[in-house]
Amino acid sequence: MSHVSSTADDILACARALIIAGGYNGFSYADIADVVGIRKPSIHHHFASKVDLVRTLVSRYREEAQAGLAALERNVPDPRDQLENYVAYWEACITDATAPFCVCALLASELPILPEEVALEVRAHFRVLASWLTSVLERGKRKGRLHLASSAKVEAEGFMATVHGAMLSARAYGDSRTFGTITRPLLDRLSSTH
Repeated sequence: MSHVSSTADDILACARALIIAGGYNGFSYADIADVVGIRKPSIHHHFASKVDLVRTLVSRYREEAQAGLAALERNVPDPRDQLENYVAYWEACITDATAPFCVCALLASELPILPEEVALEVRAHFRVLASWLTSVLERGKRKGRLHLASSAKVEAEGFMATVHGAMLSARAYGDSRTFGTITRPLLDRLSSTH
């Protein structure tokens, strides 16, 4: 993967924060120019259009997520602990506001209005995450570490929906503790042997 310039990284970081704060239509190149301290033509130099910018952002976000999941696989061998660490990551991000919402979850709520190029990237992120969760749940069941009430694929989709829904609830209530209140019973249920 080629590295883009620092200015492009700054533009992407700014766009990510603005999307998390207000969604796809919640920002313009003028907003980015103000925050980053550059002129709008400089943004167009790096990203010809908003579609290009957000498509690149989501693609890179998915790559970062895949790298994070791969690191989790390498560093935490137990499937149950992998799920715990995944949830703990989001709980910490929501609590300290470093990443109070998954950018792809937010964009998924806007799929009907997103350009198709962006929607394809968002869907790809969900497929990657669901595939990883399915594999973790399958391994956990095989090793007797996780109890599944239905297929690993169905459980993975439910797990993903619960985590993203907990993000939404924490945001709606303005209380980061809501996330743990919602996700803890899910982890407990999966860890139960009965």
